[in-house]
Amino acid sequence: MRMDKNLRLISYILATIGLIDSAYLTWVKISHTEVFCGTSGECQTVSNSSYAEIAGIPIALLGMGAYLVLIILLYLEQQQGFWSANVPLIIFGITLAGTLYSAYLTYIEVAVLYAICPYCVLSAIVMVLLLIVAIIRLVRGSPEPETIHSLGG
Repeated sequence: MRMDKNLRLISYILATIGLIDSAYLTWVKISHTEVFCGTSGECQTVSNSSYAEIAGIPIALLGMGAYLVLIILLYLEQQQGFWSANVPLIIFGITLAGTLYSAYLTYIEVAVLYAICPYCVLSAIVMVLLLIVAIIRLVRGSPEPETIHSLGG
């Protein structure tokens, strides 16, 4: 599979931005400090809502874990064998799930809480961009139709 180093670098950068963003929100949630959000109280509304946790685990911590897993996978992808062959598809799956969940959380912010958290929006945008890059990488890495035909005999 052909690897595009620039797209992998973009993925590293985006995942690092997402990791820093979600690490900050995790720290705020765990330390019970107020989210820096300027004069708007909307960040605090979102952070203190029942939607900010699943079974007592902060959503931001789950996001932090997802971004960390993506960074590790991008590193492992440089290895031969299983990782180089499968990581692009695994990353696509993780970013698709992350994008769908981010869409749900954005809906909750807009339609239920009537409050927008810029940090959450940043994470959602990063996840969508990671999904787009993952799709591009999958498309660019797929074999040409002639190759598939010639393999089939």
